[in-house]
Formats: sequence, structure tokens, C-alpha cells
Amino acid sequence: DLDYLYREGRILVRDIDLPRVRAVVGGEVVDSLINGVTALVPDRDAPSALDEIDRVLGVGVAAPDHVLYVTPAGCCPATEPHTVVHRTPDPDVRRDSPGDGADTLISVVDTGYITKLDNAGHPWLAGVTGDEESFKATDIGPYVGHGTFVAGVLRCMAPRAEVRVEGFLTHGGAIYESEIIRQLNDAIESVPDIISISAGCTTRHNLVPLAFEAFWEHRLKHCKGTVLVAAAGNDGSRRQFFPASCEWAVSVGALDRHGRRAPFSNYGSWVDVYALGVDVVNAYPNGRFRYREPEKVGQVAKFINEMANWSGTSFSTPLVAGMIAARMSHTGQNGRQAADSILRIARSHARPGVGAVAEPGMACDQDPGCSAR
Repeated sequence: DLDYLYREGRILVRDIDLPRVRAVVGGEVVDSLINGVTALVPDRDAPSALDEIDRVLGVGVAAPDHVLYVTPAGCCPATEPHTVVHRTPDPDVRRDSPGDGADTLISVVDTGYITKLDNAGHPWLAGVTGDEESFKATDIGPYVGHGTFVAGVLRCMAPRAEVRVEGFLTHGGAIYESEIIRQLNDAIESVPDIISISAGCTTRHNLVPLAFEAFWEHRLKHCKGTVLVAAAGNDGSRRQFFPASCEWAVSVGALDRHGRRAPFSNYGSWVDVYALGVDVVNAYPNGRFRYREPEKVGQVAKFINEMANWSGTSFSTPLVAGMIAARMSHTGQNGRQAADSILRIARSHARPGVGAVAEPGMACDQDPGCSAR
């Protein structure tokens, strides 16, 4: 029943609208975020200020500083991690595929990277870089290892892709819209081919988050071949989840092991493609994990082989991002072109009651759009 989460005491305003917004609700500028959007502390609480701006200036002129999570309302992945007895990732590394992701750069917006797993018998992670994620082996936190797990799934689809894991989601897997947008703005300076993001949120009035709209208009739109791939979220809801629901993003829902839409996956006409997101196996740190969610509240698991089984749209997203990278190296397409091809191929494999479906191996399939020309 959660509508949306927001930061108390401030709102986001387009630079061009700042003078007329301040004429309505007063306030002081606290942050100039990126080109096109500013953070303002109004003279009243944020909800009251936004209601007044809506009434006087129109809906959408100003917006909350939304809170984005690794996943939405539940504030946790679809499941918590579980131990496994083997050290083989699933889906496995596509070593023999003609599309291996060579010469592609992928930026993973997540919790950071646990470097020591590179040397723990996980060759598919070799060469991955990122902001170091720290943790206590005596009590692994709820989101710890998430970014490393995501990078592992990516590398299984595109073993030679250059992957950097940005450590943005360091506060319990959550971040303010105003913070993530500024760091995304910095990350895009390296002009990655693909940005993979597992965080998102529902929004006030179901509108595109204002900062993401400005990011697209002023930055991402002008990075000609860069594509953003985003998780559809784990609320089991039709409601739009952003930035996945943005028309310029590739939104990824989750499938179970039988090819059905996972019960937790968000869905609807705004979800572009579905991929495996249930019982995914990949790299995870050793240590003790205390479960916080039903049905295992209070139980403790001991991870001993640096692998875990985990579920969520967080993990179907890098599978698709990796397929895009693999297709880039196979065809010479840029990120957006390769994403378009993957989506066309996925639509040609659409399933009733689900929609377009992406599976490992499709990256090198014939694009129906190309064969028609």
C-alpha cells in the first residue's frame, strides 16, 4: 500500500521554473544538482508545498526528492540470499559464445564491489573493478554483496566486458534521487555503453522522477549509443516503477525457472522484457547472515563457499544487460542498437501471460528486424 517514499524538507524543481516556484512557496536553494534541476527547501513541509505548487502552477512543475531502493516498498530483494553447495554460477558462463562482450564498458549502479572474490575461484569476475564494499563476516548486512552478485551475472553473459561497479547504494540499499542523479552524472563521464541499475521507486502521481527526466534530457540523450537497463521491481504490481518505466530505459521483469512471470515481479505494458530472476546463483561473500524476512526471521545462515542463491528483478536486469554487451561484440552495434535487437528477438519469443522473453544465448540470434530489410 506504499505510495512513494521521499526526503523530508526539500523538493526538486527545474531550473527554469525555480523563480515562479519560489514565488509560490518561498524557500532556499540548497543544492544545484545537475544541469536542469535544483533542490529547494520550501517554507513549509514538502507535501504541502507540492500541493500548493500543483494548484497554482500545475502538476509536475516540482516533485519530491524520491527515495530509490535496490528494490521498492519491501526495501529488500525479492528473497534474501541462500547458501548453495556448488561453486558454479547459474546461468553459467557463456565461454563459447561468439558474442563475449569484448570492448564494451558497463557501469553497474549498485552497492559497490568486493574485490577479494576475484581470487576465490571465481574466474568470471577477473578484472571487474569498482568502489570497494566493506562488510563484517560476523554479520553480513541485507544488501551486502548485491553489486558483486550483479557483476557476476553480467560477466556470465559477457565474459570479456569491462565492468565497473559504482558504490552508490551504500545506506541500507537506498539513496535519494538527488544523490543518485548527481553520481550518475559523474559516472557517464566515462561514456559507458550500458548502465545497469537495480534501484528504483514508485513516484508521486506516477510521474517520471524529475531528476531522471533532466538527466535524460541534458546528459544521457546526448550519449549517442549508451543504453540504461533497469529493474522493474519486486512488488508484484502493475504500477510503474522508475527509472525502469521511463520510455528511454529498458525495463526488465523476472521469470521463474519454468519460464513463467515470477510472482514478485512487477509487470504491465511498461515492462519491455522478462528474464530469469529466480534462484540465480553467483558470487557472494563468506560469513554469517541473519534473516530478517518471513519465513526465516532470526535464523542464521553460514556462507562458506563464496556463492549464493538469490532472486529478484535485480538479477534478471544484469542478465539482459550482459546479453546486450554480448550482442555489441558480436555485431558491432552500439548499446542502443544492440538493445533494440535484443528486444526484437525477445518479442519474437513472447509467451502468453508473460510478454517478451530474453534467454541466455539469444544475443547472437538473428534479429527479425534485420532479416526483414
